[in-house]
Amino acid sequence: MTMSARLTLIVLAALLSACASRTPPAPVVRAPIVFSSPQPSSPEAEDVLFRALGLVGTPYRWGGNTPDSGFDCSGLIGYVYRDAAGISLPRTTREMISMQAADVGKEGLQSGDLVFFATNGGSQVSHAGIYVGEGRFVHAPATGGTVKLDSLSKAYWQKAYLSAKRVLQPEHLARNP
Repeated sequence: MTMSARLTLIVLAALLSACASRTPPAPVVRAPIVFSSPQPSSPEAEDVLFRALGLVGTPYRWGGNTPDSGFDCSGLIGYVYRDAAGISLPRTTREMISMQAADVGKEGLQSGDLVFFATNGGSQVSHAGIYVGEGRFVHAPATGGTVKLDSLSKAYWQKAYLSAKRVLQPEHLARNP
C-alpha cells in the first residue's frame, strides 16, 4: 500500500472514530433573556408602536426631530409620542431617564416603553429607543444610519442597557375580575 493511501486510511479512521464517540460536545450555555408575554396595551401604546415602526428607514441626523429633517434618538422618541399619543417628552435622553415615570424591569417591558443605554462605556445614559415587543426596539442609532428595528438580545445592547421607563399607563383598560 502506498504512503498516501495509508495516510488517507488513518485520517478516515480518525474521522469515523470521532463521529462514533459517545460523548456529545459540551453545549454552549448562554444566560436566557426573558421577555414578558404580551400584555394588553392601550390604544395609545399601539399608536406609538405603529408610528415608531413606520419611521424605520428615516435618516439619522444629530438634533433632528421630524421625518423631513431626520432623527436623533431622543428626537425620534419625542416626535413619536407627540404625534401618536399627544404627549410632550423632554428633549434629551438625560432628561428622559430622569423624568417622573414608572421604572420597568427588563422582564416587564411592554410596547411603548422607553429603553435607555450607556453606549459610551460608562453608566451615563447616551442613547434611547422605543420598545415594540418580543425583545425588539426602534431607535435612531448613529450618523450615516437610519431609524431601525433592533434586538435587545444582541450582546452590544445587553452590555449597554441601563433601564426602562413606562410613559403610557394602561390604568384605564378594562380588567377581568
